[in-house]
Amino acid sequence: MDANNSGKKRTAFTILPGQQPGQQKGHATAFRGVLNLNSLAPVIIDGEEIYVDLGAMHAKSQVEKRVKWVAQEEVPNGKEYWIIWVSISTEGEHPSYHGITASWMLIDHEARRGYKNLAEHVNRMDKALKGQFLLDELRPQEKQLLARFLQEHNQTYWENSPEQLKSLLS
Repeated sequence: MDANNSGKKRTAFTILPGQQPGQQKGHATAFRGVLNLNSLAPVIIDGEEIYVDLGAMHAKSQVEKRVKWVAQEEVPNGKEYWIIWVSISTEGEHPSYHGITASWMLIDHEARRGYKNLAEHVNRMDKALKGQFLLDELRPQEKQLLARFLQEHNQTYWENSPEQLKSLLS
């Protein structure tokens, strides 16, 4: 055993663009552990501004760039930002917003320091992909901003989305 391998079993994790698992040719178990992010978009809430920033998929959104991640206590003058993980479903006759979750972060751009719980961000992204709606932590004005954004982005998706989403954002 070499010095870099401590004897722990590594889990393979692959992100593939394009086809969904099961649509590829080959062995049935060949795509176990595959995650397709084509139906996921990160939306940033920055105060009164809301926009899609695909860089957030890899922690490289405009607000996250040039920031050193530290403990929350080390960011006393930070500004609050939200990454909203939006998953869509285009299967069937009725495309819709499939799952939407919110992840919080605190950033002080002047000090170039920020705090976020990376594990929470990854888990929330996963929950959005699995069709869950977790938006309870958003304040009413952020919920209104998000609802308006989703409606303006694609009215058909909004109309076809579950009532649970609409009631969470009302």
